[in-house]
Amino acid sequence: MAKVRIVLADDHAVVRAGIANALRCLTDLEIVAELGDGQHILATLEQHQPDMLVTDVTMPNFEPISAITTIRERFPELKILVISAYDDDAYVQGLLGAGVNGYHLKDQPLGDLRLAVQRILEGNRWICSPLIEKLLRVNQSSPALSPQVALTERQYELLACLQQGLDNQAIARRMGLSIKTIENHLTRLYRQLHVQSRLEAVNYLSRHPELLNALSIRQSSRLQSSGAQAQQSVLIVDDNARYRTQMRRMVGRSFPQAQIFEAEQTRPALQIVDEVQPRIAFVDVVLGDENGIECVRQIKTRSPQTKIVLISAYPDREFHRLGLEAGAIAFLDKKDLDAAALREVIDDLFGDSSHSTQSSNPLY
Repeated sequence: MAKVRIVLADDHAVVRAGIANALRCLTDLEIVAELGDGQHILATLEQHQPDMLVTDVTMPNFEPISAITTIRERFPELKILVISAYDDDAYVQGLLGAGVNGYHLKDQPLGDLRLAVQRILEGNRWICSPLIEKLLRVNQSSPALSPQVALTERQYELLACLQQGLDNQAIARRMGLSIKTIENHLTRLYRQLHVQSRLEAVNYLSRHPELLNALSIRQSSRLQSSGAQAQQSVLIVDDNARYRTQMRRMVGRSFPQAQIFEAEQTRPALQIVDEVQPRIAFVDVVLGDENGIECVRQIKTRSPQTKIVLISAYPDREFHRLGLEAGAIAFLDKKDLDAAALREVIDDLFGDSSHSTQSSNPLY
């Protein structure tokens, strides 16, 4: 019986390797091509005529909605599974409307990823359970936008930059992110505010100045508390806001006295490290378009006493080896990192020398 032919596209080599390793457990599948950007995706599909495309949607030279629409028109029988770090409901609904057969979040267990592929190949659609719950909440809620719209700290910062008249390149320099990442953040911000452009966003801001006041309060609070809490501080570095929130809650329950800081990518993480010198840092292997292992190396250079735990939804022994070489003391699989496991990790890392992770039984 012929194997199901799959093309795999993701701009992060480590993520592609993790997905490929997970799918190789399904012996009736064959990965016939891998891509790191969207430039040659149509030509690759034309050349290999696969049964399924498994793809990220935030890659260079890849505009998600238009690209998926074109792929669906050119290859109407092709099964398309999106694997993304982004759970914005408008983004998900837009891609489902463009013709993808499934949408899966990168921080979900590998077993669920394999199940998603199998279900789609059987002719079903797939939306991972956290997205189903979110989409149901969105559909049941009023479409009217509340004046007290809840924004992330990143979105508050974006609004402040827009008010100052900064263009995307200047915003990218200020935040230490790529221009493409800034564009993605702005798109989600506009959708949340129900506006279409930066001008409309600034006009919205002028009608709701409490948004910038909230940003000022957040930044002031973080700086005031950072010095006193340095010895009880935890840094979470992950480009998935939903997973950072989950981690923050678990850390808060496991160690209520800890001061918790968050960063999406390397530069803001290093700014926090310079200010706080955190006791523990949890760092994802992939940070948007950056390498989390390199982030570990830079944190360790600036703050040698910080104990760093590398985390990933795609566990791999090579990541483990490279992470330990960079200065991490442990490598943990996200799917195993529940509240109980995290409590054990934090007790160990905040404990005395008798609980040191440099023992003969390191965490993995």
